[in-house]
Amino acid sequence: MARVSTSPSSTTATPAYAERLRLPWWLWLAGLATTALLALEVWMGGAGVRAWLPFAVLLPAAVAAMAWLGRIRIAVSEGELQVDDARLPARFVADAIALDADGRREVLGVGADPLAFVVQRPWVSGAVQVVLDDPADPTPFWVVSSRHPVALAEALLAARDASR
Repeated sequence: MARVSTSPSSTTATPAYAERLRLPWWLWLAGLATTALLALEVWMGGAGVRAWLPFAVLLPAAVAAMAWLGRIRIAVSEGELQVDDARLPARFVADAIALDADGRREVLGVGADPLAFVVQRPWVSGAVQVVLDDPADPTPFWVVSSRHPVALAEALLAARDASR
């Protein structure tokens, strides 16, 4: 006789792979320095509101923009690849290929397929090309930036094999 667990199941399983494509520290530093320089140019020794308004508006706007750029979350969880708000069930994955910077450049270069789904961040050198096997979907493949493309590809292939 099989045992049935009566404990409440959690709605979110621990992901097999998860990462967030945050900006590196040096891009934060460069962005804030450029914004501060722009605020100084607008200020240019002015008095009154012109003395503090550029700093009060531009610096928080720059922080918000850089946080928005680093918001993308990638996970392999519950039998699917999750890239921000896009979901790909693992059963439709034919292959997952880890790409280095040169491989990513080749896949996304001149001969790139215009129907491909691409989430690419230029500050992340690696990527994974996910070849699809879904006759109902015109998308031939996904290309997703990843700091650890081999681990992402292995997790995705393991999820695919588990779903079959």
